[in-house]
Amino acid sequence: MQLRIERRMVPHVPWGLLFSVLAVSGLGIFNLASASRAQASPVWTSQAIYLGVSLLVGLVVCLVDYRVIQRMALPIYILNIVALLALRVIGHKAKGAESWFVLGPIRIQPAEFMKIGVLLMLAKVYHDDFKPGEGSYGLKRLIKPVLIVMVPFVLVLVQPDLGTALMIFLSSLTVILFGKVRWYLVTVMVVGILAGAIVIWNDYVREQPEPRTTIMRHHLKPHQSKRISGWLDPESDLRGSGYHAAQSKIAVGSGGLAGKGWKEGTQTGLSFLPEQHTDFIFSVWAEEHGYVMCVLLLVLYGLIFTLGLGVGFNARDRFGAFTAVGVVSMLFWQVFENIGMVIGLLPVTGITLPLLSYGGSSLVSVMLSIGLLVNISMRRHMF
Repeated sequence: MQLRIERRMVPHVPWGLLFSVLAVSGLGIFNLASASRAQASPVWTSQAIYLGVSLLVGLVVCLVDYRVIQRMALPIYILNIVALLALRVIGHKAKGAESWFVLGPIRIQPAEFMKIGVLLMLAKVYHDDFKPGEGSYGLKRLIKPVLIVMVPFVLVLVQPDLGTALMIFLSSLTVILFGKVRWYLVTVMVVGILAGAIVIWNDYVREQPEPRTTIMRHHLKPHQSKRISGWLDPESDLRGSGYHAAQSKIAVGSGGLAGKGWKEGTQTGLSFLPEQHTDFIFSVWAEEHGYVMCVLLLVLYGLIFTLGLGVGFNARDRFGAFTAVGVVSMLFWQVFENIGMVIGLLPVTGITLPLLSYGGSSLVSVMLSIGLLVNISMRRHMF
């Protein structure tokens, strides 16, 4: 496999995208220096090392002809499936989930890389199965894409890692909808969403005598059910299921317009914020830097999404277009869910904020994704 870059590729490097990614990464390390100040070992130094490694990995992905990546999509997908299965045997269990391989001081979370594997496999299927003149995808043609998504979705869900499974589902659904589906399937999807809302209303909101007659609530694990009930009624259990969301909203609201200042956040400094260097890192940013800097951060994320979609719409082929749309959807849904749960609009699901939260596997997987976008952009006028 040859790694190379030609002079004619340089004008097509998405410099705006790269600047936005590096800017958010830099802000992430700066923010982690404050978020981890109450810990014995500050994690921002480890994050800086992870950033260096992930940039190197992303550079390697940029230099590989993405037609090679297209041919390797199936082996990459299968390798990730094997890794998820291996977790059941040699995985490390922490916080109730069997989600990591532990190699000395290094912890690897296969589900983070499975997200990319699913998107690459979907892009390959939509590229290979395309025939000019064929219309939208009906039920029969969707069997293969749905199976590609459901296998890893179930394997991640049973770890149990509801947050990552949800990200696999939402990003894959976005790719499938981008591939155009028949109107009746969209109708079924809308009906399904409405049915889900009715189930939640019945199980958690509707007043009824105890014991409650539920549809799905009794199938959930207790901590998952408490997260939903805490989301719908945040003040029902402030010392239990609602604690995380309550402390997070206090931190975000207390930041005001300009924030309390770097390392001046009281919620952060006194460790009231749970998981403040991972899932609730945005709360730290909001408390210490305020509304204006939160808007700046969202603008940077918006640039990443917009420029990433631009790469997809200008891609040389369907594989490049579907891969780019998949990567952007994956990043978008993570940002949407993380910030939504931090400000109390969505239930807590344990999703990290891309490029800002601490975590080696998360950072490397994001940089792999960005490397794919740069690769597709550089080669859009080649072949």
